[in-house]
Amino acid sequence: MELDRRGAELLFQVLTEREEKNSVAVASNESFSGWPKTFTDPGLCAAIVDRLTFGGNIIETGTDSYRLAHTRNQQAAI
Repeated sequence: MELDRRGAELLFQVLTEREEKNSVAVASNESFSGWPKTFTDPGLCAAIVDRLTFGGNIIETGTDSYRLAHTRNQQAAI
């Protein structure tokens, strides 16, 4: 999904206003290297990644879907 420049600017504004005030959680199926496909302005993309990662925790869960694995485990337990 591509986010136009105005949408990316609004997201950046929200992240900037929340910085050091409240937590932000973001989930993505795309690695940071693929984010320029969504945020097409390279500078704005870098700024958004910077805001999200500065002082934060990055949790990589791998390529397998947690929801799919959880569902399969539940079905196997039945």
